[in-house]
Amino acid sequence: MRASRAAAPERLSKGEGGTTATPTTPPLEEPSPLTTPPSRTHTGRPDRAHARAWAELLRLPALFTVPGDALAGAAAVSARPTSRTLLAIASSLCLYEAGMALNDWADRDVDAVERPHRPLPSGRIRPAAALGAACALTGAGLSLAACAGRPALTVAVPLTATVWAYDLALKNTPAGPFAMATARGLDLLLGAAATAGADVDGVGRKAGACPAWATAVADEPRVASGAAAVPGAVDGIRRALTSAADLGARRTLRSAALLGIRQALPSAVLLGAHTLAVTTVSRREAQGGSPLAPFAALATTAALTRTVIRQRSRSTDRSGGSRRGTGSRRPTDLADLAAAAMSRLSHPPRQTDAHKPPPGPTPAVLDTHAALRLALAAAYAATTARPYLHASLNPSPPLTQRAVTAGIRATIPLQAALTARSGAKGATVTALLTTALAPLAGRFARKVSVT
Repeated sequence: MRASRAAAPERLSKGEGGTTATPTTPPLEEPSPLTTPPSRTHTGRPDRAHARAWAELLRLPALFTVPGDALAGAAAVSARPTSRTLLAIASSLCLYEAGMALNDWADRDVDAVERPHRPLPSGRIRPAAALGAACALTGAGLSLAACAGRPALTVAVPLTATVWAYDLALKNTPAGPFAMATARGLDLLLGAAATAGADVDGVGRKAGACPAWATAVADEPRVASGAAAVPGAVDGIRRALTSAADLGARRTLRSAALLGIRQALPSAVLLGAHTLAVTTVSRREAQGGSPLAPFAALATTAALTRTVIRQRSRSTDRSGGSRRGTGSRRPTDLADLAAAAMSRLSHPPRQTDAHKPPPGPTPAVLDTHAALRLALAAAYAATTARPYLHASLNPSPPLTQRAVTAGIRATIPLQAALTARSGAKGATVTALLTTALAPLAGRFARKVSVT
């Protein structure tokens, strides 16, 4: 432990034998406020080495692979990213880092033998601090998901359970890679649920059209004489219609969230397949092993590249629904009938729109989307093909670790390709923003390892 400056005069006054000599120099003056101390450890704030240790523990460069999950989920439901999408991204970041801290805490004994340079085996970070960080980040992730809406929280809870189950129990079992793939797929569905759904609390107030119509009915002139029961009947009808409309709006939003998750399932499966391949290779990155895992990952990359090049089919009818793809759902009960009637009364169709052709992308836009999908798919394949091939030919620990790093970095162009493949409005801009995260991840990966 470093001595403070106040102890410097006492050390200067001691000889080699430990006897105290008469000081011949005046005591040192208090340091100037402009003087920079040699270390900030004694002030209670972490120094540079401590901050780097936390960056290694949390694997900060891998964070750049997280936002693309929610953005691809938003594109899968044919919607632009919203504030709820940003909350889903923040929730994903917290849950991802919680998994990283919990992973090192659970593997601290194994890392002491295989990776003694890691922050926990080297003593730079206490195990209790890593576990506390995992718990705090988990709580923050669930809170942010709750702020993004009930559908998002519904997806975040099994995502959290999958992360903790993988780190504590499933990692070294045959189910480990499948658990990791499930977690990545659920992360994409989290963005889809947050973007397509909304919190069902207070939906009746947000819908606006139905309560306003019911209020207009209540404001009709009442019969004055001899009809004392009429006002009460009108109030009862108003309350019944308001309750039915509110119930219909709630069911519509639940259906929108479920439909959004269903629309995002193909993208989640593709992203999960990539994660499954990378995780399978990473299981032997410290010791090396069979070339079958890198070869299987190479074949998976080729299949995914071929799939994302194709344009995603649009089977959902959105002619009478919202831009989130709820479709023209048939009303089947009183609540749906009331909601549909209120919607027509508040938003009557315009006569001028009947003669307009349905909007659609122009051939030039289609060519741009196809070119972007091809470029992103090529970038994804180029990122992983060579490292996987080298690890297949020589599955040594250095080449295997290089293949795992390439697989993690390839997640970003795959997310961008899935976003562009959706063909949603603003998908091109969102895909380009996702792609811009790749050079940032590469820059930080040169300072802190992602494996």
